[in-house]
This record gives sequence, structure tokens and C-alpha cells, in this order.
Amino acid sequence: MFDFILNNLSWFWFVLAVIFAVIEINTMALTTIWFALASVIMAFVAFLPIPFRYQLLLFIVISAVLFVFLRKISVQWFSKKKEKTNVEAMAGKTALVTKKITKFEKGEIKVDGIVWTAKTEDDSELNKNTECIIERIEGVTAVVTQKQ
Repeated sequence: MFDFILNNLSWFWFVLAVIFAVIEINTMALTTIWFALASVIMAFVAFLPIPFRYQLLLFIVISAVLFVFLRKISVQWFSKKKEKTNVEAMAGKTALVTKKITKFEKGEIKVDGIVWTAKTEDDSELNKNTECIIERIEGVTAVVTQKQ
């Protein structure tokens, strides 16, 4: 069995690459992907007449280099702030009160041409045609404060 592996090292590295890739897919931690990439490189290096112990050493070096230098860049790339959409983008926008908001009754605001049910953050009153700032969205209700 061991002779088969030593005579077919490119298959050994390819199988190792698949194993590391499967682990990465299941963890999504950006750690074993570097070992999978190093294994793919080693699958091609294995065609050269290099003894296995040197291939193993080269694999460790390539894996370490990829891990140390590319992991941080990759994590930053995948962690980029995504553009806010829909409701998330509403926070901080200025709106116009179209129906009076009181402590005991929700009113309405208009923002970007859309009318929303609204209440105030501190239960204060906002009269019609008053400008306000959307603090957040709770369900289908905008929580607002008066614009200063």
C-alpha cells in the first residue's frame, strides 16, 4: 500500500487537496483552504523526481506562506461591509410627517415617495409637515425623532 502511494504521489496530493477542501467547505473558516491549495501545487510538483520527504517539507512551507500572507487579506475581502438594502438603508434618512404623531397614536411619514406608519422614539408629538430623522424600523413602523 505504501509503495503504491510513493509511486503515485500526485494522486496522494490530489486526494489530500480534496480532503482539505471538504473540511473548508464544512467550516468556512478560511484555514484549510490554504492546505488544499498547497496540495494542488504539490500534485504537480510530484511529477518531478523529488523524494517524498522533500515534497512534504515543501508542502509545509507553501501552506505556511499561503496561510500567513493570504488569510488576512482574504478575511478582509470577505468581511467587507455590504451595501445596506431596503429597511437597513432607511436609518438616518430625513422624512416628512404626513399625519400627526402623538404619544398614543401612530402617525405617518413619507420618505423616498413611500408612506410609512411612524411613532416617535421618546413618545413626543410631531405635527404634520415636520421633518424628522428615521432612527430604525420596527416591523412595519418607522421610529423617528424630530430633526434638529
